[in-house]
Amino acid sequence: MRSLRYMFVWLLLLCCLAPRLQAATILVLGDSLSAGYGLPTVEQGWVKLLARDLAPRHKVVNASVSGATTADGLTRLPRALVENRPDWVIIALGGNDGLRGLPLAAMQANLRQMVQLCRQAHARVLLVGIELPPNYGRSYTQAFHTVYDRLAQQARLAYVPDLMAGFAGDLRQFQPDGIHPAASAQTKMMQTVKRRLPL
Repeated sequence: MRSLRYMFVWLLLLCCLAPRLQAATILVLGDSLSAGYGLPTVEQGWVKLLARDLAPRHKVVNASVSGATTADGLTRLPRALVENRPDWVIIALGGNDGLRGLPLAAMQANLRQMVQLCRQAHARVLLVGIELPPNYGRSYTQAFHTVYDRLAQQARLAYVPDLMAGFAGDLRQFQPDGIHPAASAQTKMMQTVKRRLPL
């Protein structure tokens, strides 16, 4: 009787741990911040660092394209989902929408549709936000960031409020354009994302 009880406990424990032990495919859908723009090599980018950190158990696929907006991401996502069948999708888009002053309602709708597509494909979503430079005005920058906050809360998403948290005010961590992080900041970005990725 006691041996049966122990066997039941072990089976229950294995069932609880099974999801954590499974290998996952992670799709990163981002823009230049995730594509490694301006770095000496793309191997120095935070996505490549994440891939190395999670290997060999987990696979990371980088579908980021420099200059991409949320509309671009929405267009490319269906094919990426079919080709990669990810368990997780990291959506790190919106920065170019903000920098171009595009309508925030459209940005919000695009992000929401991407989340829906991911869920229809049985993939979980980690939403990654970004802060705009202050020269865009307080009203617009606050409204911009609220798009991420609201979507993360309403859709109950894993969420990184700011990809550049912890160094955004340090110009030494940026390339000469003042927008794209330097190689020295990529590990910080990777760790920020990894902390919110419950694998």
